[in-house]
Order: sequence, then C-alpha cells, then structure tokens
Amino acid sequence: MLLPYRTGFGYDVHAFAPERKLILGGIEIPHEKGLLGHSDADVLLHAISDALLGALALGDIGKHFPDTDEKYKNADSGRLLSSVYELIKKKGYRLGNLDAVIVMQRPKVARFIDPMREKTAQILESDPEQVSIKATTTEHLGFTGREEGVAAYATVLLVKTEEA
Repeated sequence: MLLPYRTGFGYDVHAFAPERKLILGGIEIPHEKGLLGHSDADVLLHAISDALLGALALGDIGKHFPDTDEKYKNADSGRLLSSVYELIKKKGYRLGNLDAVIVMQRPKVARFIDPMREKTAQILESDPEQVSIKATTTEHLGFTGREEGVAAYATVLLVKTEEA
C-alpha cells in the first residue's frame, strides 16, 4: 500500500584530501582541499540521496552506486541524485520538502547556500522553497572541527503523486 507521506533520513561524511575539488550541493567551493571519495564526494548530495532512498526502503547510495564499480569513478553526484529521484518518481512519490545541514569548520559556505538550494531543487524537479540547506561548525570539536572532513545530514518528506 502506498502511504500518502514517507520520511527519510540521510547522513554522509567524507575526509578532506589535497588535489581534489570541493563540491557541495553541486556547487564548486573555493578551498585548498576537496573531499576524498570514489565519486566527486559531494557529501551533501550523498546524504540527500540516502534520505530519499531511505524514505521508500530502497537501500542506500552504496547499494545503487557501489564504489567498487569503475563507472562511478569521479561521478557527478548530481547525476546520481537525479537517478535516485527517478526511482522515487517511479514508485509514485515526489519531494514534499528537504531539510539538510552541512557540518564543517571551514571554509565558510554561507554565500553558496542559495546556489546549492537552487541546484538541488533543479535536480529534484522542485521549487527552491522546498529545499532548506544550512551550514554549521562544531566549534573546533571532533573531526569536522579539526578540519579533517565534512559531514552532512538530510531529512526528506515524500508525497504520493496523484497518478500513483
């Protein structure tokens, strides 16, 4: 039975690495380091993908795009998220809203939040008003506070479509 609403939660973390681009929410952020990963390591879009998949009990991003598969080497996480959203739509749901948090000490990303929201909304065929992205630090505590990496959390509400 298709329930009219489903919620999902996602979390991801990637370590900083030299000679990599820092991509968050599909936006390149100027920084001396990027994130280490098999794909472009967009920790935010990975957390969002996991939240969407989790809402419909479809596994996680690693199940759908394993890091052992060379075709996903340096993959654009926006394209991966778009593929995930196609699965969501095939199951008869669309995005109600998304709320996400990026956790990192630096660089400060406040000026990139709106472009991230717009890019994410575009991928999810939604209005930017349905997409909330925030950023916070950990006041120099933990691996993010020591600038060893970035974490992201995301929660989504999916709504059953009329056609379903």
